[in-house]
Amino acid sequence: MCGIVGYIGHREAYPIVIKGLKRLEYRGYDSAGVMIYDGDAIKLCKTKGKVVDLEERASKEITTNGTIGIGHTRWATHGVPNDVNSHPHLSNSGDLVIIHNGIIENYAPLKVELIKRGYVFHSDTDTEVLVNLIEEVQKNENIKLGKAVQIALNQVVGAYAIAVFDKKNPNEIVAARLGSPLAIGIGEGEYFIASDASPFIEYTSNAVYLEDGEMAVIRLHKKMKVRKIKDDSLVDPYIQELQMNLEQIEKGGYDHFMLKEIYEQPSVIKDTYRGRLHANEGIIQMAGVEDNLEKFLNADRIIIVACGTSWHAGLVAEYIFEEFARISVEVEYASEFRYRNPIINSNDVVIAISQSGETADTMAAIKLAKENGAFVFGVCNVVGSSISRETHAGAYTHAGPEIGVASTKAFTTQITVLTMIALRLAKAKGTLSLSDFHMYLQELELIPEKVREALETNDRAKEIAATFKDAPNCLYLGRGYNFPVALEGALKLKEISYIHAEGYPAAEMKHGPIALIDEQMPVVVIAPKQGHYDKIVSNIQEIKSRSGRIIAVVTKGDTQVRELADYVIEIPETSDALSPLITTIPLQLLSYHIAVMRECNVDQPRNLAKSVTVE
Repeated sequence: MCGIVGYIGHREAYPIVIKGLKRLEYRGYDSAGVMIYDGDAIKLCKTKGKVVDLEERASKEITTNGTIGIGHTRWATHGVPNDVNSHPHLSNSGDLVIIHNGIIENYAPLKVELIKRGYVFHSDTDTEVLVNLIEEVQKNENIKLGKAVQIALNQVVGAYAIAVFDKKNPNEIVAARLGSPLAIGIGEGEYFIASDASPFIEYTSNAVYLEDGEMAVIRLHKKMKVRKIKDDSLVDPYIQELQMNLEQIEKGGYDHFMLKEIYEQPSVIKDTYRGRLHANEGIIQMAGVEDNLEKFLNADRIIIVACGTSWHAGLVAEYIFEEFARISVEVEYASEFRYRNPIINSNDVVIAISQSGETADTMAAIKLAKENGAFVFGVCNVVGSSISRETHAGAYTHAGPEIGVASTKAFTTQITVLTMIALRLAKAKGTLSLSDFHMYLQELELIPEKVREALETNDRAKEIAATFKDAPNCLYLGRGYNFPVALEGALKLKEISYIHAEGYPAAEMKHGPIALIDEQMPVVVIAPKQGHYDKIVSNIQEIKSRSGRIIAVVTKGDTQVRELADYVIEIPETSDALSPLITTIPLQLLSYHIAVMRECNVDQPRNLAKSVTVE
């Protein structure tokens, strides 16, 4: 949600900022803007629309020469998407410029007070309030920008990642964060600022990720200083070597990042278990689990907190943990968890799942769990992210950057990590027979090749997509381990094609949704041979008798469902517990092709952001 880019150094800033904004488009946005300081004056350009619209406008309206610049892609919160509400925002004097990701919750009373003091506001944003508050502090206290930012931020309530520039002291940028991610790239005589490292990965591999409640004063030709916002104490920042490379954040010949990421799943699942799964030796070894094994084994229950696709992965994990390790599991929407006064005990293990590691609701759930004495284990993809730092221990999924807003490889790699944890606990507890334990290890090792085989259904998925691309609604049905896959399949279709879709446990059809079935209703049924096959065949017969149009995902060689379904997609056979890693593949492909045929923006669907960093 929103993207921040900044540069101060010896290069031309404008190309770096614009390219960086394009790299951050996946975060979701509705307007964009840029500020370049040319050594004499502030050059500002902003517009509703895309970064390409900004480029076109900037080429006509401003000179773009200068070695200091900041840019922003905005996802509207306070104020509609338009040119005026776009960032950057200027203070009343025109000296201060700010870009901001987040929400200032107490902006209204601050705005009232500033108006009383003579300030005039041109936008509807909370951000314009913040930049004028900084100016007011600076004017009254007669202090430098860094100190003014610190004092002002101690007066606001909310979440933010900001970068502020002062024309009166043009050799520095002040950055700060609370609840929204911010990375600072460190080069030779230059600094980069961004919401994540993708905008500057080609320039430097060294970065500092600001912690919550920290600010940095970044000065040209000087060492960056990091301080605590609350008490102004100095911090010794940890300089991290970046794990991603430029190739990972480019499309690599695919039409869309989403399709690239779907096809990456065989390799990233293997990367996820590489060095952790040793099937021939019967070993699963994960440092975060091994170091805290007793906490897992002595847990009264496991609480999984997550949002969106990660929540669906958590639902799959609920089945797996309870089946393998016989530990009670509850799966909670992180967005609701802290608002219902949940019962959390010191003997609970809380597993927080987030692709980005920056999801605001999940971060809030983690903090609540820690306050109540629970052990918190993180499962995320981004090294150095907030959740990886906030949790007691955890495991990375090693999926590589996921640029498409609709998660695909995040889902399968999260399930892979959670499955390995469940199997390790099952071995320690003795709740799986040794033969079954070895069977699951061997089967998990085969999953990448079976996913590769499932990807061969692409042409079939494309054929079916052509038939149903104009359907106004769609139902997805699954049972057992594949009920969460039905939810995930429906979510993918909603997210990128804007077709209304719902996922249900197949047995729930008779409890209401069957009323929707007619000859116009496509019903996607996940019906692998393993699991509750006979039951789901009965559900298919009920749909068929009411003229529903059935798209079935079946195990290769299936004959019974094939006779009933209108369209069939075959996948390789695997164990019931591991089947979600396979059954989700054709659903991803189906959603992708429908979205393309409907001319939707697959990688940047409307109204959505990649990571929701504000509540």
